[in-house]
Amino acid sequence: MKVHEVRVLRPGQHLDREEQLAWKIAAAAANPAPLDPAAAAMAVNRIIDDHAVALAAINRAPVVAARGQALAHPRAGGATVLGLPRDRRFDCAWAGYANATAIRELDFNDSFFAEDSSHPGDTIGPLIAVAQQKNLSGPDLLRGIVTAYEIQVDLVKGIALNQYRIDHMAHLGPAVAGGIGAMLGLDTATLYNAVNLAAHLSVSTRQIRKGTISSYKANAPGYIGQVAMTAVDRALRGETSPAPIYEGDYGILAILLGGPEMVCHVPLPETGEPKRAILETYPKEHSAGYHGQALIDLAFRLRGKIPDLEAVEEIVMHTKRLTHVVMGCGAGDPEKYDPKASRETLDHSIMYIFTVALQDGAWDHEASYAPGRAAREDTVRLWHKVRTVEDPEWTQRFTDPLPLDKHHGARVVVTFKDGSTLEEEIAVADAHPRGARPFQRDDYVAKFKALTLDLVTPDEAARFLAAADALTEGQNEDLGGITVTLQPERLTLAPPCGLFD
Repeated sequence: MKVHEVRVLRPGQHLDREEQLAWKIAAAAANPAPLDPAAAAMAVNRIIDDHAVALAAINRAPVVAARGQALAHPRAGGATVLGLPRDRRFDCAWAGYANATAIRELDFNDSFFAEDSSHPGDTIGPLIAVAQQKNLSGPDLLRGIVTAYEIQVDLVKGIALNQYRIDHMAHLGPAVAGGIGAMLGLDTATLYNAVNLAAHLSVSTRQIRKGTISSYKANAPGYIGQVAMTAVDRALRGETSPAPIYEGDYGILAILLGGPEMVCHVPLPETGEPKRAILETYPKEHSAGYHGQALIDLAFRLRGKIPDLEAVEEIVMHTKRLTHVVMGCGAGDPEKYDPKASRETLDHSIMYIFTVALQDGAWDHEASYAPGRAAREDTVRLWHKVRTVEDPEWTQRFTDPLPLDKHHGARVVVTFKDGSTLEEEIAVADAHPRGARPFQRDDYVAKFKALTLDLVTPDEAARFLAAADALTEGQNEDLGGITVTLQPERLTLAPPCGLFD
């Protein structure tokens, strides 16, 4: 890996395009390095994972609405929409949007943290759609996925967004554009214009994950996927884009992030170096924001040590700053204690998540968020006894180490009404690569089967899993098999009611 220094230009200062970050990202994407076998196998794992969580969300309102938008854009030889028959095809921009919405809806796919946060698996839906429409091969698709992961991870390592209240979607656009370019074998000059435009149009504020979190949180990756596709399409037609988009004195770093003095350092693979960043990312075992994964596991362990939850006076989670301000009391969001809050808000309330996991000893992507479950009187009582505090030690344990060595958990102190206390901590989730039970292929398959048990026929599940497994063998002549068809009665279709119908 080579670390590239990126700094803001002074007014009137020139920077050759070959020295700009967008060019270096494009060059990394265009780099014809061999496909690393371990990275390719992990890409298959994440395809299985994304389809599992997407199917579990297939009939939730935001997914139904996004599918309705895709249905208004049929195209012969286009891409598949998850749930529909494989012979029904749609424009890749809308198919990718609908599928990405399904993937993100439950906040149940993979994560990565460094200078910022991300869900790199959000790249997969748009990439599959483009690969299907352009009749690409299995190895082409895997090359695109590991490239998109590489760009996303490297940008997250180098450029902080959250501290400037910019959402992590800003890194997704360049990642998807780079992944598309790698699949199509585009040259660096073409991809340079695509990356510039994708970066420019992918920036949004962090309000998407603050206060009352709306259903748009699920739509955001699909929308950014559309932006990236448009950016690549324009570049293929010879169109240019704003540049230098990162370093310019009116660019992203100067205006939206750290200001005219900002300097950052972005690692990218050298020429011929395989892209392996996907191996640094981690899956979710539970349907909740990633900061809640380890705390759910810890709640399960503590449950057997607290015979009477009504005897609890207070529960304090001493944790890193990011957990405290994103999912904890430090966010300052009263909605995080509101039993009538949206599911999107509850899955970003560590106080709610810990309470329900402690009471139930289990976590379910639907039952744990049901309105009746959230409103239970004993749950509300305990929930309001739980709070987070920022602990400098835990912040350091998260901030300082390399990504795979970061501690994501907390030290939990339970104080009882009689004055006694119970204290325990957890560093990482059980499913984390350093956890008690790191996820392997069998775990991804088991997650798929568990989440789709009542939706997908055994034959269709087996067919999809075989098609995904065959990607690394280069046996897929038609990537249209990388989808799952449901029986018609299992799929909710929205009535035509929008602008595009």
